[in-house]
Amino acid sequence: MTPPSKAASTSSAATKELRRTPSGIEIPLIATPNMRQGTLETPGEAPFTRGIFPDGYRGRMWTMRQYSGFGTAEESNERYQFLMEQGQTGLSVALDLPTQCGYDPTDPMASAEVGKVGVSLSNLREFEILFNNIELDRVSTSFTINGTAAIVYAMYVAAADKAGIPRDKLTGTIQNDILKEYVARGTWIFPVRPSMRLIADSVLFANKETPRFNPISIAGAHVRDAGCNAAEEMGYTLANGVAYVEELLRRGGDVNKFAKRLSFFFYVHMDFFEEISKFRAARRVWANIMKDKFGATDPKALMFRFGVVCGGSSLTAAQPLNNVVRVGIENMAAVLGGAQSIFTCAFDEAFQIPTEQSAELALRTQQIVAHESGIADSVDPLGGSYFVEHMTDQMEAEILKVMADIDEYGGVEKAIEEGYIQMKIAQRARERKEKVDNGERIVVGVNKYQRDETDQGFGEVFELDPSARDRILDKYQMVMDTRDNTEAQKLLQRLGTAAAAEGENLLPYIVDCCHGYVTVGEMVGELKSHWGEFQEPVRLT
Repeated sequence: MTPPSKAASTSSAATKELRRTPSGIEIPLIATPNMRQGTLETPGEAPFTRGIFPDGYRGRMWTMRQYSGFGTAEESNERYQFLMEQGQTGLSVALDLPTQCGYDPTDPMASAEVGKVGVSLSNLREFEILFNNIELDRVSTSFTINGTAAIVYAMYVAAADKAGIPRDKLTGTIQNDILKEYVARGTWIFPVRPSMRLIADSVLFANKETPRFNPISIAGAHVRDAGCNAAEEMGYTLANGVAYVEELLRRGGDVNKFAKRLSFFFYVHMDFFEEISKFRAARRVWANIMKDKFGATDPKALMFRFGVVCGGSSLTAAQPLNNVVRVGIENMAAVLGGAQSIFTCAFDEAFQIPTEQSAELALRTQQIVAHESGIADSVDPLGGSYFVEHMTDQMEAEILKVMADIDEYGGVEKAIEEGYIQMKIAQRARERKEKVDNGERIVVGVNKYQRDETDQGFGEVFELDPSARDRILDKYQMVMDTRDNTEAQKLLQRLGTAAAAEGENLLPYIVDCCHGYVTVGEMVGELKSHWGEFQEPVRLT
């Protein structure tokens, strides 16, 4: 038996041990009332620390989406129909890399990736197939697309036009956040400045034509997966948000109008209280920025509306069933943090496209949290907790530090063009990996409690139909053979002329191209001829 004196000594050492969150925030052993700074407003009141709605999820449950799409438009449509039958309340479309990077499926650059990590959508005909028997005025659709976001959004508008659905009935979100692509994900196409123009064009067009649709989702998710901690995820994302607001104001936009349709998108990882606190802090920071820096007066223009993914790089290929537990914990953190839209990763997503079985279980996770846990019945139920309020204050301070660093450098656009943010993220990613490698950060099943068995019983394996690519190419050729090619070339020429002119909004021209079955690759090629391509900077310090 351990002698009492030794046990007491060990306990005392553990008590005095300094612990920090992944963002470096010191964790108090016991939180006390004097750690809270200032007063706490009620939910629905600016700066919205406790939530943007006074009735929380009682007024409206969060939108439940499952990110999905693979192979052909027909296969993806079948998966969407299945998920909606299981109770999914919104669609989240995954697109393949050729579509994301602006290549048609016939392009040699695209041949190995057609339909692999998402659905292939090269033209309006594929859009019509993808949403067959899905009422666009009754479902909210999210698209994770950036370099070609304006084109994909225009196709959605054109598909609604063809179906006779009024544009003002469309709801959903297009990610359309190119700044984080340059620093974290890599599906950029054009240089920074023309890309910012295209994003502003999309937002201003959407404000007028599709007023219920979010034309941008400023995304921290991918910088988080690239290596950032939670405070950096928020800081870089809000700094990007500031850059977009400044561009829209430069273009003559009304902040009280366009800011109502700005949305955000993040990952939820495994440090439960830090994740909750980052959302509470970000609402406060954004509201104060919009009010104090940009002079927004409409309360809705101050609101920080966001969706999340529960999973991402926090999931592991080792012992994949452990991911069910991880996603459940992250889902609860998202709800307690006040997310408006939630996508829960399937447990097998670390190594394959989810199967119907795993996708259904991921959706059921949300439904169990929503209807059985009770945590959605009260608005911000952790509000007033000494610990949560202290963590929220500390997270706010860390977010502001990150943003101040970018400002001091010269702003987001300069920091991206010179590779500064890319370097910072790479350094943080290395640090994170080193902590896992040396055991400082425990990941169950990866660096502790491992098993040697190769068969870990995770269930069925998803297999992509090997003939999908051929079917996609056949449909593409059919569109090229049946469209009015003379008209298509005229529409492309008009787009190019508008792109060469300063101040011309390109979205009407892109929508016209979509109606004429001009392809993604053709439109991107025309814009490249005027704007060129982004060249990634390389720096070590």
